[in-house]
Amino acid sequence: MSAPSDTAPTASVARLAVVREVASCVADPRTLGRPVLVGVDGMDGAGKTTFADELATALRREGRDVVRVSVDGFHRPRDERYRQGRHSPEGFWADSYDYDAFRTQVLEPFAPGGSRRYRPAVRDVATDAELHLPRESGTDRTVLVVDGIFLHRDELAAWWDFSVYLDVDFTETFARMAVRDGCPPDPTHPANARYVEGQRRYLAACRPASRATVVIDNRDVARPHLLPHPLP
Repeated sequence: MSAPSDTAPTASVARLAVVREVASCVADPRTLGRPVLVGVDGMDGAGKTTFADELATALRREGRDVVRVSVDGFHRPRDERYRQGRHSPEGFWADSYDYDAFRTQVLEPFAPGGSRRYRPAVRDVATDAELHLPRESGTDRTVLVVDGIFLHRDELAAWWDFSVYLDVDFTETFARMAVRDGCPPDPTHPANARYVEGQRRYLAACRPASRATVVIDNRDVARPHLLPHPLP
């Protein structure tokens, strides 16, 4: 369950302050001499796309060169995503994304010694069509900002120089997605079981809040706030 963007927040001084504080914590690739990789993680409906876009804007205002990518451009083909059944939580957790393609097309190009030539997507999840996009170019001064669910799973966690986890409970995320996607607002509704239980598998297996650099309570999108970092 995903869409091109999350529910847009109400602009506020408090929100801008949090975004700017996070941006100030991201290392400058001009100092490191290599790209910096940033992940913005959270449950479906947590506000990942919006926050990643705002973070990218804040970084650009600081003079950074930013590339924005979403893991949603790296879904597996539909028949692979649902090979364990259309309602399978395990299928949602295990089969949604092509992490090999994401690694080779995005992460490795921005790694030390990488080509800096990347593809922002390989599949249109709405149409299930494979995309043959031309490679785009970053530089050693690029900050790569990626949004998506499951970004702290074992295959991805070590790639991030800096990562954000947006902490929002299922009651709030499904209320947002009911507006955004038309799904039932009740997280316990049977139609939502694939997504709720799949994401609970992720929370139990990876404890993403403990792996993230910063954790943000984003339940109130106008007034998010940084949380104390949980112990590992």
